[in-house]
Amino acid sequence: MIQEIQIYNTLTRQKEVFEPLVPGKLGMYVCGPTVYGPPHLGHARSAITFDLIFRFLKAIGYKVRYVRNITDVGHLVADADEGEDKIAKQAKLDELEPMEVVQKYTNLFHHSMELLNVAPPSIEPRASGHIVEQIEEVKKILKSGYAYESNGSVYFDVEKFAAENEYGKLSGRKIEDLISNTRTLDGQSEKRSGLDFALWKKAQPEHIMHWPSPWSEGFPGWHLECTAMSCKYLGETFDIHGGGMDLTFPHHEAEMAQSKASHGKDAVHYWMHNNMITLNGQKMGKSLGNAISLEEFFSGNHPLLEKAYSPMTIRFFMLQAHYRSTLDFSNEALQASEKGLERLMKALAKIDSLPVSDSSSVKIEELAQNCFSAMADDMNSPIAMSYLFEGVKIINSVSDGNTNITPSDRDALKQLFHTLVVDIFGLKAESQAEAGNTEVLTEVVDLLMKLRLEAKANKDWATSDKIRKELTAIGFDIKDTKDGASWELKK
Repeated sequence: MIQEIQIYNTLTRQKEVFEPLVPGKLGMYVCGPTVYGPPHLGHARSAITFDLIFRFLKAIGYKVRYVRNITDVGHLVADADEGEDKIAKQAKLDELEPMEVVQKYTNLFHHSMELLNVAPPSIEPRASGHIVEQIEEVKKILKSGYAYESNGSVYFDVEKFAAENEYGKLSGRKIEDLISNTRTLDGQSEKRSGLDFALWKKAQPEHIMHWPSPWSEGFPGWHLECTAMSCKYLGETFDIHGGGMDLTFPHHEAEMAQSKASHGKDAVHYWMHNNMITLNGQKMGKSLGNAISLEEFFSGNHPLLEKAYSPMTIRFFMLQAHYRSTLDFSNEALQASEKGLERLMKALAKIDSLPVSDSSSVKIEELAQNCFSAMADDMNSPIAMSYLFEGVKIINSVSDGNTNITPSDRDALKQLFHTLVVDIFGLKAESQAEAGNTEVLTEVVDLLMKLRLEAKANKDWATSDKIRKELTAIGFDIKDTKDGASWELKK
């Protein structure tokens, strides 16, 4: 059915025929979350994008080793080489140990992925569990001559590397422009150039997470973890490396340079990047303070949300846009997705009961070919989805007695919908109770919170305290604010 697969390679900026290094088998590495806060819609988009790719490649017969990492050390605030580790900073705010923060938000991430029906990866390594491998990578890069030690820290020498290799080719940036846009160092820095990035950082006394190394008691740089872990689990060269578009520079550019310096060759054959979620045209993300967590989507407990949205509605919403296009959040779009998902799942449920005839007036084989051709064209889920809805029209028409279908065509239609909807798109039916559960929960808790506010206004402190105490005991986090109160369900 599929002659070839074409994917857009960020490195070459064009679609290319996908040819795995080993016939029938491929390795895919995707940058997972830095676990210092609750997962938001941006995390969901990247996870669903590469879950779609993973599912599609498996469905058409490939054996896929999918590695998605957890960043739990070395990622400094503002993606810098100085300052606090994001997890260590959150640990201080929460008055927890860093690994408590890691476990808390890793559990929450996994729970959200399960709700979104994102399949677990083949391997999910953590940066903190691969310190030895990262130290060995630093040694190799030092030996290659593309790194230097400075006061117990080790930095990648970008300008030296760029003099002999092409640096910036993934992100499309020119080394000359990068140099001219980099501030001149004032002699206080350990770096030779502002372009250089840390491979290993000597830990300051206040830095919580650190390990022994040949250079200092310290911690690895953020970019190093993916080079070390992808090499360990996929080899020095592998097929696909993916992540959000915001990782192209500096993270993936640094990875590409590190791998070349360490192993003497490019590690990745195809770079794939999903685009961003936007809110009123601006990127949605934690750093900008406009991120809506997945918990808030599922509960509806956010000022920008008109209601709660089920996990399958979120997934369907994502699949209606091509992974390389921006996706703008709106309640209208999510509510349209809710209706579209309902139509699709109702049609899927009808197939077994469709009446059959001796002749058929539909072309199921052609419909299937169109669906799979769309997916083979750089994972074009919205086009494949549009063809599926042509199938929905066929199902409804047959159900209404206006179109004939043979038993074999009905079986082919059932197979097509199950493969596309369930196996590849990862959508599943939600019972009325499951779909409405979060919405009902929100309404009940909001009612209790309203009663509590009324009790406070009437100075009925006993009732107010009782409601708060009982909700907290169940697992809700209640916070009083100047405008009233807010709540969230703790995991």
